[in-house]
Amino acid sequence: MRTDSLRRIDSFPYRHRVAELMSAPLVSALPEATVAEVSRLMSERGISSVVAVDQQGRPSGILTERDILRIVAADPALLSRQVGEVMSRPVHTVGSGALAYRAIGRMSRHGVRHLAVVDDDGRAVGMLTAGALLKQRATLALTLGDEIEQATEPDALREAHGKLSSLAAALRVEDVPAVQVSAVVSGIVCDLTARAAALAAASMPAPAPAPWCLLVLGSAGRGESLLAADQDNALIHEGDERDPWFGTFADRLNEMLATAGIPLCAGGVMARNAAFRGTPATWRGRVGQWVDKPQPGALLNVDIFYDFVPVAGERRLAAELRRHAMAAASGAPLFLRLLAEAGGDASGAFGWFNRLRTENGRIDLKRHGLFPLVAGARVAALAWRIAAPGTDARLAGAAAKAGVAADMADDLAAARAVLVEAILDQQIADIAEGRPPSNHVELRRLGRRGAHRLARALQTVTTISDFVQRTLSNRRPEQAA
Repeated sequence: MRTDSLRRIDSFPYRHRVAELMSAPLVSALPEATVAEVSRLMSERGISSVVAVDQQGRPSGILTERDILRIVAADPALLSRQVGEVMSRPVHTVGSGALAYRAIGRMSRHGVRHLAVVDDDGRAVGMLTAGALLKQRATLALTLGDEIEQATEPDALREAHGKLSSLAAALRVEDVPAVQVSAVVSGIVCDLTARAAALAAASMPAPAPAPWCLLVLGSAGRGESLLAADQDNALIHEGDERDPWFGTFADRLNEMLATAGIPLCAGGVMARNAAFRGTPATWRGRVGQWVDKPQPGALLNVDIFYDFVPVAGERRLAAELRRHAMAAASGAPLFLRLLAEAGGDASGAFGWFNRLRTENGRIDLKRHGLFPLVAGARVAALAWRIAAPGTDARLAGAAAKAGVAADMADDLAAARAVLVEAILDQQIADIAEGRPPSNHVELRRLGRRGAHRLARALQTVTTISDFVQRTLSNRRPEQAA
């Protein structure tokens, strides 16, 4: 994709999620209702479609105004037919948490004007129409998510992944906040991982011998990826630990992602590594080992585990593991304190006379800023069993539950925004100049005012240790149970 076309993208689809745009509650009907009954319902409610749902609330079909016009034109007597006999199938859906650009791309690809909005369990919770998106420009970039879904080989995934830096640059030109761009990048990384899993599974000589769930860990799991992230993933399965299927599948998945442009994790945090795949019982045993006998040297890989989100397979496996892992961590004060200590000290960003410490004119903002901030927010969230994966939500949730001043969490979130902006803009500039992206930011390019703003943000990050101590200290024993 050419950068000049990306620069014309409307930023709205990358700022807002489907849940903000959908109509809710959903107007639905059982398949046994008649077309006439549904027509009256649509007229009374002033809506253009009704979704038929099954007993679990999952969409099974849709009847739109156009469908009814077609039915009446064919034979008015068909109005007495049941919706289940004439409704359109399948129902095209979109997740309530998806960004609007995904919905626009899906409508464009399928040629539809309605998308049923579903929750994580596949239950219909709302309706998104083309009218709600009328002001948006559905350019090629908006279909990126669906390009990934249609990919049939790693090279197609690589082509999609190769557009990320141009897309990020275009969004920044549109003044989309860097943290929002980071969420878009994370979503695309998760989409790429899910599609790679589907392709890897399809390439296997036999179907999976048991249900499985693929997890994305770390920054992508938190919705906070930038342009220099590598792979962090894990696998849960209900098969035999000795069955080679899962190891082979994981190896193909990780190699496919590497071919797509997402590097292998240097620390081995990938499903191909036996330590990052296993049955629910195996995972519970690992969590128990981490929590009961924490080893400071191994905590780096442990902490990003707690950022996991499911992207493919049986999501119930991830939900069950999350409940167990969070309960175990919340009830282990020593584990939480060691995890907090492993986050490092943000004061390392400053040298003599409180000046920013640089090497070759650059400062590592992940090491000296984002890492301790993200790690501290994670610990605070685990202490209070806050399931939100994002750093800002973790800070706000922990502050509210622990009785810590909301201003403290707000200041830390604002500092994170400054760090993310500095890193992302540097990465975009480096890629444009043919250099590999990293987390090292050149102070000179920020200018005097920008460097001063960065220094203030890093000073704020040094308060994360105090924030964590307060959230841990304010817990009563029964709240850790």
